[in-house]
Amino acid sequence: MTSIKEDLFSELRMLAQGKTLDAIFPALGFVLFQRLWGLQEGALLAVVLAVVLFGYRVVRKEKKVYALFGVLGVLVSAFLSYTSGAPETFFLPRLLTSFSMVLLSFGSVFLGRPLAAYLSHISRGWPLAWFFRQDVKPAYREVTLVWSLLLLVRFLLQMAIYQGGRVSEIFFLNFLLGTPATLLVLMGSYLYGVKRLHSLKGPSVEEFQSGKKPPYMGQRKGF
Repeated sequence: MTSIKEDLFSELRMLAQGKTLDAIFPALGFVLFQRLWGLQEGALLAVVLAVVLFGYRVVRKEKKVYALFGVLGVLVSAFLSYTSGAPETFFLPRLLTSFSMVLLSFGSVFLGRPLAAYLSHISRGWPLAWFFRQDVKPAYREVTLVWSLLLLVRFLLQMAIYQGGRVSEIFFLNFLLGTPATLLVLMGSYLYGVKRLHSLKGPSVEEFQSGKKPPYMGQRKGF
């Protein structure tokens, strides 16, 4: 149990580090300043905050990818809101991203190549062939299906509030359904995934790589 807790907390730290500030501060700045001073000023401040965060990453020699994408995303959002004259369009790219994730997640399940398997492969570097074994893949398929349903609910909520033009509510919904919700989903996915892999009685990654024959000890840490 200790190893599972340590691995889970390690996963949570990896997710929380880096992108949280880059995602929250520019949007929060836009919401506050467009209310106080106007749409143009709010859009400009959001861009300035994104650039400052990127500079902060560069100076500290941290991972800059989230901040770089943050700058590009904020530039697009600010441009849309300024040219349309509607503050809620600042969050249109986020809405489109949510819709794209719904399609991607459901599509991966339908095609038999669950998104959870690819994300784990990218983050952990485990052999892709291991994920698609018949005694391993069901765990990742089931987790991806749950993700798909949750992503669909998130998109429908975002769409409902976006159509109402309630900018502050859009921001807080995106925040709550962003990092906090993702952390909870990750915890649930990890705990279920580890248990499900054990019940499938497939090989662990190490056993798969070494060519071990059944019976297997199974995956005991990591998902």
